[in-house]
Amino acid sequence: MSRGPARDWIGGNRVELLENGEAFFPRVMAAIEAAQREVLVETFILFDDKVGRQLQAALVAAARRGLRVELTIDGYGSPDLPHAFTAALVDAGVGLRYFDPKPRLLGMRTNLFRRLHRKITVVDGKTAFVGGINFSADHLADFGAEAKQDYTVEIAGPVVAVIRAFALTALHAPAAPRGWERVRDETRASDTEGGADVRFVCRDRRHPTDIEDAYIHAIRAARHRVVIANAYFLPGYRLLHELHRAARRGVSVTLLLQGNPDMPMVANAARGLYPYLLGGGVRIVEYCQRPLHAKLALVDDDWATVGSSNLDPLSLSLNLEANVLVRDRAFCAHVRDRLQWLVDHHCREIDASALPPRTPLRTLSRLVMFHVIRRLPRWAGLWPAHTPRVVAVSPGEEPPQ
Repeated sequence: MSRGPARDWIGGNRVELLENGEAFFPRVMAAIEAAQREVLVETFILFDDKVGRQLQAALVAAARRGLRVELTIDGYGSPDLPHAFTAALVDAGVGLRYFDPKPRLLGMRTNLFRRLHRKITVVDGKTAFVGGINFSADHLADFGAEAKQDYTVEIAGPVVAVIRAFALTALHAPAAPRGWERVRDETRASDTEGGADVRFVCRDRRHPTDIEDAYIHAIRAARHRVVIANAYFLPGYRLLHELHRAARRGVSVTLLLQGNPDMPMVANAARGLYPYLLGGGVRIVEYCQRPLHAKLALVDDDWATVGSSNLDPLSLSLNLEANVLVRDRAFCAHVRDRLQWLVDHHCREIDASALPPRTPLRTLSRLVMFHVIRRLPRWAGLWPAHTPRVVAVSPGEEPPQ
């Protein structure tokens, strides 16, 4: 099965899974330090901590070497960066942009929805990093019990040209970049780096369901195995039904979800789905070692996805997201092994017989909570629309709040 339009897949790539900050941060910093022409970075979170300061130093050094360096951060995810931190970047020549910054109201942040949630780094048009790991110290184990479990992929090969085109056009229209898709038809076989077919997918106003559709098409085509590791699991009914149907037709379907949630209300709403899923034969395990931040999935032995998109209303309906889809048996085998290791060592399996009894009050409360959380972002989307601002920081300016 092609699991997607054939023209969207680009062959000849090398793809490597990077687990947690311990693997990702050294590789991305080394790529930036070795850059010769250009560094493009989009991230949801950038904090003034040891990781953020390491990225700052690497970008400042690259800009001072005369490279083009562009950094876009989200106004909600990266608030309160001190002026000294941003000034060092801008004064060195880094193009620094904030996506949709807004002032606080009574101390509360008001830019809750339509976040720039993508995490993309492209270096010299040759190497790309796409995934869920932010530039913050809470992706390192030494952060403590709240350190996140997450993944990014490092990519080399023809598809990097597509990701670079997307990142460049997003500098001017990050909510809905145009024209980057044409680069797919211009990639060259001579750029081959490996044997992986890769497809880059995003979610924005011009591609509102591309990521969700990719999941659904892959699940429909599954013959043996579906494994989804996702931090915030409140998908739409289409995806839920496809998982249920796949399990009923004999596919082994496993959901690896949060057991040590950083957002208990969302986890409780997701648990309201357990009776339906377990009743259809879906296996559910909860990762209990630390907060799960993964956005990773595997179908059979030849399809995987890694990226920034959760399977929740914000990611599937409002946020700007980016994933890569990978067809490569060696990569998929590694994903399978790493997820199985989590299941074997740090997960508890949910037993349908151990679920709390279904009382009318419990059923009603979970139903109400699920629908409120599921539909709130869509309701918010009915509020008066606005065009998200992208604010460039000039030398001497305070970072926008």
